[in-house]
Amino acid sequence: MSDIVDSQTRSRMMSGIRGKNTKPELVIRSALHGLGFRFRLHRKDLPGRPDIVLPRYQAVIQINGCFWHGHMCALFKWPNTREEFWKTKIHGNMERDKRNLALLAENNWRICVIWECALRSKSSEQVANLLSDLEAWIKGPAEYAEFSGSFPTRSQ
Repeated sequence: MSDIVDSQTRSRMMSGIRGKNTKPELVIRSALHGLGFRFRLHRKDLPGRPDIVLPRYQAVIQINGCFWHGHMCALFKWPNTREEFWKTKIHGNMERDKRNLALLAENNWRICVIWECALRSKSSEQVANLLSDLEAWIKGPAEYAEFSGSFPTRSQ
């Protein structure tokens, strides 16, 4: 199937996709700030530049888009065009994520991964529950937490 827009239009559209300060990130940051947490953003000295860094708690929060990071949930669908390109790209992102999380863990950082599907199309009550669980994780001793939506997962 060929693309329905020319390459310049597609390039402009793709360049508009944000890598940071995404809507899910802003939702989590706003909520954490409202709960009294203070944090740093995208610290360049840490592997993978985590989205949110809470130095006081030795914790990092990474907020991943389901498509770009290959989360096998109902939100993820392999593109039908340029299949090899996208498989290489997304698998590369997944490998990089694993490497960065391993390096963070080696440096004694506690890690939380929040997937886009954990926030998308959720009621305010469900988001409040996620934030309550996130707050408990930040203040607790657990080394790792992962939040994803209730969408069924897919196998790779």
